[in-house]
Amino acid sequence: MTELCDAFSISRKTGYKWRERYAASGAAGLIERSHAPNRPAHVTPQAVVEEIIARRRMRPSWGPRKIVVTLGELYPHIAWPAPSTAGEILKRAGLAGPRRLHRRAPPRLGELTRAERPNHLWAVDHKGCVRLGDGTRCEPLTITDSFSRYLISLSATTNTREEQARPLFEQAFQEHGLPDAIRSDNGSPFASTGVTGLTALSVWWAKLGVAHERIDPGRPQQNGRHERFHRTLLEAMQPPSADRPTQERRFEVFLREYNDERPHEALGQKPPSRFYAPSPRAMPDRIPEPDYPRDAMAREVRQNGEIKWRGKLIAVSTALAGETVCVEETEQGEWQVRF
Repeated sequence: MTELCDAFSISRKTGYKWRERYAASGAAGLIERSHAPNRPAHVTPQAVVEEIIARRRMRPSWGPRKIVVTLGELYPHIAWPAPSTAGEILKRAGLAGPRRLHRRAPPRLGELTRAERPNHLWAVDHKGCVRLGDGTRCEPLTITDSFSRYLISLSATTNTREEQARPLFEQAFQEHGLPDAIRSDNGSPFASTGVTGLTALSVWWAKLGVAHERIDPGRPQQNGRHERFHRTLLEAMQPPSADRPTQERRFEVFLREYNDERPHEALGQKPPSRFYAPSPRAMPDRIPEPDYPRDAMAREVRQNGEIKWRGKLIAVSTALAGETVCVEETEQGEWQVRF
């Protein structure tokens, strides 16, 4: 056996193993077998699997991270798997589905404006939904001047759609003139998740010569003055009014007191009306059409949001349906669509 194993450059242990396999199974015993261990080292013990599943059934809203952290605190002597492994265990048990993807707003263009005078920058947002005494929704729309903190508009709107917001902006523009810019979050009706981020409302602002600034997603502090105002607004919302007309009357009283009587700490304990003046830019009777350079190639946006370019249909934005855009060549040789 020693000489035979030396001739084939194998150990005597291997030689005896093959001889025993041949004696037991014939030629079939010499076929290469799997070298994998009977129980892979990375397989999660069944007791750990059952504990993760049981914890999920106790807390259906908890995800893998919370489950693993909680079990680690309860039983620190056990080696709990990574949250990703716990997630796979929950999927196999039918207790978790694929992660829902959230569409992000497009990136903001340019830097945020720092208000240096009245109407340099307005801030707008919806306060958030509350239920009135009669069960109806109230989602107040608020507009403030960022420099003077002056409350431009406050209304007990019932949703965040453009058809309720636009008349309020029309009234604000008629009474106070046009601001240079308006800052909002990335929610409806101010912004969309499309490639341009435009909505019908922000397109209208652009045609009026009002720039639209969107804060970064998840950064409400970039509109911090307005967010802080919403805390003060709770005075006119708690407890909720019996119905919408009653809530509107409360808002009217609050607006007058806030602008003309209430001392503001950031203004040296003076009311906002002492620092605000209407904008010299009046709301035009007729909205002008976009004015592009003569060498720019103009295209009208179709109702489905596409333009025709070199025999192809290019998706731009449904918010621009019926509007005229221009196509220009950049220094890098790319084609840029501008509104």
